[in-house]
Amino acid sequence: MSTKHPAEVTRSTLAVLFIGLLIASSLWILRPFLFSLSWAVMIVVATWPFMLMVQKRCWNRRWVAVLVMSLLLLLILVLPLSFAILTILERTGEVVGLFDSLKTLRIGSPPAWFEKIPLVSTTLTERWQHLAAIGPQELYAKLSPYINETLKWFVAQVGTIGMLVLHFCLMIILSAVLFAQGEKAADLVCRFAQRLAGNRGLEAAVLSAAAIRSVALGIVGTAIFQSALGGLGLIVAGVPAVTLLIAVMMMLCIAQVGPGLVLFPSVIWLYWSGENTWATILLVWSVLVAISDNFLRPFLIKRGADLPLILIITGVIGGLVAFGIIGLFIGPVVLAVTYTLLLAWINGTGRHEDDTRQENMASP
Repeated sequence: MSTKHPAEVTRSTLAVLFIGLLIASSLWILRPFLFSLSWAVMIVVATWPFMLMVQKRCWNRRWVAVLVMSLLLLLILVLPLSFAILTILERTGEVVGLFDSLKTLRIGSPPAWFEKIPLVSTTLTERWQHLAAIGPQELYAKLSPYINETLKWFVAQVGTIGMLVLHFCLMIILSAVLFAQGEKAADLVCRFAQRLAGNRGLEAAVLSAAAIRSVALGIVGTAIFQSALGGLGLIVAGVPAVTLLIAVMMMLCIAQVGPGLVLFPSVIWLYWSGENTWATILLVWSVLVAISDNFLRPFLIKRGADLPLILIITGVIGGLVAFGIIGLFIGPVVLAVTYTLLLAWINGTGRHEDDTRQENMASP
């Protein structure tokens, strides 16, 4: 049994520390770009097959396809974000005025249609009567702490919007670079993964790309579908501020909350305004839109990657809580890689033991 010389141990330890210092320094230097780079990698991996299709339509010229993809990202991300920001800023005065109107708000008797709601009609009527018994000033005093916190949060978010737009612009530039050099970047990642964990590492790298496409197709695709249908219902029903509501609905759908927090209050507002027919139509439409993700999301996710659905959903929700919106992609990728390596290690260990057993039986 050989033992390492103390000098060899010291050299190995210093080499590991030096490499760790280099990695930490590199991450610190790249820290301002990590947010944009992470989004660029996720977008390029998710849309790479589409980019290749665009390249074929553009006479197999990569630079034309990169230009088209960059313009599409600009139209899909930056311009709608800027439009949503301007819409929110324009309606800030209306929101503040709505909060101030609570000081003079007087609540009348419960609507007659409350009695037709099954199971919760009595509870709704009692809560309504309780609010009607409270004076406007007392009601405003109870709601004012929540209103102030909401306004403070809104002001804080508006303050970071300029930086967010800057990150998105940088993301488009980095995406263009990755689109142009995609094969080289993929080859580098695959060789690194294979060097790190052999064929299992290569398999994990390929599965990570499939997981990213699966989330992009299942989560983002479902959010776009629900937001479009929900927005169509709001437009037909005549609900005001549709653009702002669609933007909020899109964010809620991506965050796995669903469009109900926008659609059902809109139904209540229509009933409040006396538009009972349109409110009932929108209510039925909202229920259909809200439950559509139960069928559409699993179908789209399974088309992206052959992974357990519970693994993808857990990664999406856990990643969102842990890392924010970028966690929608990071969470499933981390769980998918861990699941693949763990499963490969379990299966590979069994095969290795069988091979060893056979060799021992065959040897004299």
